[in-house]
Amino acid sequence: MRTIIAITQITLDGVMQAPGGPDEDATSGFTHGGWAMRFMDDDSGREIDGIVAGQFDLLLGRRTYDIFAGYWPKHDDNPIGKAFNAATKYVVTRRLDPLDWKESHRIGGDVVDELRRLKAADGAPLHVWGSGELLQTLIAADLVDEHRLWVFPLVLGGGKRLFGNGVPPRGLTLVETRSTPSGVLFNTYRPTRGKTG
Repeated sequence: MRTIIAITQITLDGVMQAPGGPDEDATSGFTHGGWAMRFMDDDSGREIDGIVAGQFDLLLGRRTYDIFAGYWPKHDDNPIGKAFNAATKYVVTRRLDPLDWKESHRIGGDVVDELRRLKAADGAPLHVWGSGELLQTLIAADLVDEHRLWVFPLVLGGGKRLFGNGVPPRGLTLVETRSTPSGVLFNTYRPTRGKTG
């Protein structure tokens, strides 16, 4: 059985929208794109290098897939690009246009059933980067095995949140935490199985 690991950059108020660049996602008038970049340092780079050094496949929503597919295939000399290009990409999408990035496979139809089948199969862990809408589905279906939350020391006051309204109540157990000189916390949580509240 595969594990699903959500790797998410969030602010103190839980916003995960467009951490990497100003034009990444301006949905609902979001104007703070690129908010994470000023906090990235050598410790952050080592964290990323450690994640991409292992075997994994990618599970992505369509918006994140399109952003990644427009950038990483041109950067195979970068450790992230090399790892992402080698990984099998599973893309949750309703769109029927081609998925041109090598080793990309569409997940459609009954998405939760398809994701359960994918998770039940043998294979490498599935890493979810970004993909806010997909994460809401995964969380609601209790399919996330581990949350690696990179908590950045700022508040944006609005934007797409990782744990949006309507997600089911659930406890999380902190299994690891580290901090960087810039104040970023790398927290790893695993869901607490069983009744919450």
